[in-house]
Amino acid sequence: MTGRKGLIDEMEKSFQSLAAGRPVVWFHAASLGEFEQGRPVMEAYRNQYPGHFILLTFFSPSGYEIRKSYSGADYICYLPFDTLSNAKRFVEIVNPRIVFFIKYEFWFNYLIELKKNGSYILSFSSIFRPGQVFFKSYGGFFRRMLESFNHIFVQNAQSIELLHGAGIMSCSIAGDTRFDRVKTIADNARDLPEIALFRNEKICMVAGSVWAADMQVLIPVLNGSKGKLKAIIAPHEIKKDEISGWRNSLEGKSLLYSELDKTADTEQFDYLIIDNIGMLSSLYRYGDMAYIGGSFGAGLHNILEAATFGLPIIFGNKGYHRFQEAVDLKEKGGAIAVADSDSARSTINQWIENPGDRMGAGKVNEQYVLSGIGATDTIMDKVKETLG
Repeated sequence: MTGRKGLIDEMEKSFQSLAAGRPVVWFHAASLGEFEQGRPVMEAYRNQYPGHFILLTFFSPSGYEIRKSYSGADYICYLPFDTLSNAKRFVEIVNPRIVFFIKYEFWFNYLIELKKNGSYILSFSSIFRPGQVFFKSYGGFFRRMLESFNHIFVQNAQSIELLHGAGIMSCSIAGDTRFDRVKTIADNARDLPEIALFRNEKICMVAGSVWAADMQVLIPVLNGSKGKLKAIIAPHEIKKDEISGWRNSLEGKSLLYSELDKTADTEQFDYLIIDNIGMLSSLYRYGDMAYIGGSFGAGLHNILEAATFGLPIIFGNKGYHRFQEAVDLKEKGGAIAVADSDSARSTINQWIENPGDRMGAGKVNEQYVLSGIGATDTIMDKVKETLG
């Protein structure tokens, strides 16, 4: 990958002069989702220790390319591949005082070198399940990675039980920092008058981070609800040919967000398709319900962003079980897992025809987010205890 080529050589020349003797704190996120999860801690750390130098690394281009100019960090780069040589050189250059790995990041060589370096290593917003390799009889290598952390902050009690059973005692429940992040997003959501004009006070669904498999379910429902429901559709990936196909399959009038400034009568359209990245979290404030994509494929996308605005939520019934918030909200009645267009249609029609049911489910979700706030403070208490 070109972003990693020559990176360590460049850091050897410039990093120490940029840090200028300041204590280095290193945050590592796999991708954009983990960055957003870790952002509350990064920003709290910056506020508490403004004289420290913040290094932010990404493994995935989808995180790095979008957040490479993030102003909350002093140096942003890819994480070099986890070889012994790379890890040794990288840790020697960076020499971090404290390191944060966000959620599922476990890199053997980096952890070993950081431990040798005397860095204080934290993992947060982690969640563990019985079937993971850490807890298998043959998982000794992987348990060694967990043993390298000075402390692991997890989301729930089951994770604590599993870690204790594996002999990992330096762990505690802090919850999920995404709750703190989405509350901040809701409090600072952008005013988008063009979206309000499109909605025109009609009942509106926001379909967030949708894939082709999600649209196969949604398009028949939307066609059957034409005139009763407007929809804002935000694809997970912007693919012009795919979006064009969706528009051809939708029986109502559709409009791209990039076309808004050329169209005066946006309120006459049934569907608004967002052909950019970065505004989804502010769109939920204009919805009455949300469909969150990904659960028919690799995994459910962030449902908390919709929940914090008090929207009832629908998602696919295939890949949501790994997400604690999805399981919780389904059990509480704020979210519905659907198998196909028929079950989605049933739920959506109920919410259209019974505003009390729709708003009641949304209130469940809003209260759930409020009850989960505070993980960042718990983590920062440990940082203060460690750094003084």
